[in-house]
Amino acid sequence: MTVANPIRAYAAVTAAYWAFMMSDGALRMLVLLHFNSLGFTPIQLAWLFLLYELAGIVTNLAAGWLAARFGLAATLYGGLALQIGALVALAQLDPSWGVAASVAFVMAVQGVSGVAKDLAKMSSKSAVKLLAPKVEGGLFRWVAVLTGSKNAVKGLGFFLGAALLALAGLEGAVWGMAVVLAVILFAVALFLPAGLPGKMKSEEAWGGWQSKDKRVNRLSLARLFLFGARDVWFVVGIPVYFQAVLSDGTPEGRREAFFLIGGFLALWIIAYGGVQAAAPRILGGKSQPDAETVRKAIRWAGFLVPIPFLLAGAAWAAGETSGLLTATLICGLLLFGFVFAINSSVHSYLILAFGSAERITRDVGFYYMANAAGRLIGTLLSGLSYQIGGLPLCLGTAGFMALASWLAARRLRIG
Repeated sequence: MTVANPIRAYAAVTAAYWAFMMSDGALRMLVLLHFNSLGFTPIQLAWLFLLYELAGIVTNLAAGWLAARFGLAATLYGGLALQIGALVALAQLDPSWGVAASVAFVMAVQGVSGVAKDLAKMSSKSAVKLLAPKVEGGLFRWVAVLTGSKNAVKGLGFFLGAALLALAGLEGAVWGMAVVLAVILFAVALFLPAGLPGKMKSEEAWGGWQSKDKRVNRLSLARLFLFGARDVWFVVGIPVYFQAVLSDGTPEGRREAFFLIGGFLALWIIAYGGVQAAAPRILGGKSQPDAETVRKAIRWAGFLVPIPFLLAGAAWAAGETSGLLTATLICGLLLFGFVFAINSSVHSYLILAFGSAERITRDVGFYYMANAAGRLIGTLLSGLSYQIGGLPLCLGTAGFMALASWLAARRLRIG
C-alpha cells in the first residue's frame, strides 16, 4: 500500500474519528438523561442501548470484509454518514408516543448509531496499522495518540450532550449535531489523500472472521470482559444513582444534575483518554519486546480486579446515599479509570502487533466484535443488576467481569 502523504492521512483519519466520537458521546448522554428524567426504569434504559451494542457485534464481523472490498476510506465515510442519519431520525421522536413505541424507536436509532460507530472505529484503527512509521515504538505511539485523544474528545461529548439537553432540549441538540457532523464529513472527504485501501487476501471472505492466531482470540476474550466490567456501572448504574442523589426533582434541579453528571462522566472519559495517550511512557513500551508487553498486560488486568469489589463493599456498608459515599465513589471510579485505561491501551497495541497486515481489517474487526459483545453484556447487566440489587450488586458484578478479564489475559502467556 502506498499513501501519498501518510501524515496527512493520519491527521484526516484522526479528525474524522474525533468528530464521530464526540457526537457518539453526546448522543449517549442525551438519550440516557432524557429518558431517565421521563421516569424510565434502569432496565428500560438498558434496553435503549442493547441494539446499539448488538449492531456493533454484527458490524465488526462484516466491517473487515467491507473495508477489504471497498477500502478503509469508504467505511470511514459510511460510518459518519450513518451517524448523521441516526441523529436526524432521533429528531423525529414524538413525545406523545407511549413507552413501548419510544423504546422501540430509540433502540432502532441506536442500532444505526452502533453500526456507524464500529465502521468508524475499525476503519481508523486499521488505518493506523497501515500508516504508522516502521520504526521502533512507532505503532504503539500512534495507536496511543489516536485512542487517547479519541476518548478525551468523547468525554467532551458527554458534557456537550448533557449541556445541550439542558439548554436546547433533545430535538434542538440532535439537529445541531447532525449539521456539524455533515460539515466535518465534507471537509474530511476533501482532505483525505488517495491510497487508503483495506488489505485482505482474496480467499479470506466471510469464512475467515476468526483469527488463526490464538493470541488474537485470547486477547479478544480478555477485551470482552474488560469492557463488560466498565459498562456494568458506566451505562446505567452510576448515572442513575447520581441523578437520584443530585436532583431534587424540580426542572432546575434536573438541569443542574444534567450538568454535574455530564461533567463527571466527561472528566472520567477525558482522564481515561489522557492516561491511554501516556500508556507507552507508563509501560516503557518504546523498545521492549512484545512478550514483556504481554506480561504487563496480565499484571495490569490483575490490578483492576479489587477496585469494583471494594467500591461495592463501601456502597453496601453505607446502606443509603451520603456525601461520604459519593466522594468515595468518585475517587474509586477515577482510580478504576486509570487502571482501565492502561489495560485498554495495551490491548489496542497488542491487537495490531499480533494481527498480520494481510488480514488486519479482519483481526481488528473480530477484536472489536468482542469489545461490542462485552459492552452488550455490560449494558444488560448494568440495568438488571442495579434494578435488582442497587449500586452494591452493580459494582460487584463489575468486579466479577474484571476478574474474568484477568483470567482470560493470563492465557496470553501460552503459545
